[in-house]
Amino acid sequence: MKDVIKGVLNFRNHVYPERKDLFGTLAGGQSPEVLFITCSDSRIDPNLLTGSDPGDLFICRNAGNVIPPHSNETGGMTASIEYAVAVLGVRHIIVCGHTDCGAVKGALDMDGLNGLPHVKEWLGHCRSAMEIVRERNGINSGACLGHEHLNEAIEENVLQQVQHLRTHPVVAAKLATGKVEIHGWVYNIETGGIRSSSQSGTCFLEFEDRYQTEIAELK
Repeated sequence: MKDVIKGVLNFRNHVYPERKDLFGTLAGGQSPEVLFITCSDSRIDPNLLTGSDPGDLFICRNAGNVIPPHSNETGGMTASIEYAVAVLGVRHIIVCGHTDCGAVKGALDMDGLNGLPHVKEWLGHCRSAMEIVRERNGINSGACLGHEHLNEAIEENVLQQVQHLRTHPVVAAKLATGKVEIHGWVYNIETGGIRSSSQSGTCFLEFEDRYQTEIAELK
């Protein structure tokens, strides 16, 4: 906790004064372009990863970067997505998973979570991804998946959460009118690299290949 307190003091005495104009502007409201949905894992820093400033990203975090399919039951993710898209008018939604994800490790073997009933129920939203990995590898439905399937499961989980996102009415409406674009990412903690889902949403490409047009425009 001492490091946190030290950091707050440094922010108040040095960081805030140096960026006082930015914070003064943000005090009147926000208009982020991107909704960034990622895992709660402490090793992920969305602003550091994207080089963005306060006010640039509307960030939602939970274990496993899970997006429950839309239902009439209100939840924090559902409400946040609805607000970001309908009120803030974000133009891009990034669903960002990461390597060595503890939530996906748990989803590989759901029986191992019997002592964590709420975690187990939450990770039920990862089931379709796990079943796809089993089917692809000839493994019986519901069987435990080994660690060798972790990276595949992490990528598939992102793809399936993107599909869940598309079921939210406000997102579906904006997608139909071309006002929102969805991106699926997997961040590699060890290398700093990012793999991004293709526009078809069926596979992953290297970041530079997925965004080659945008990168060319930066030069």
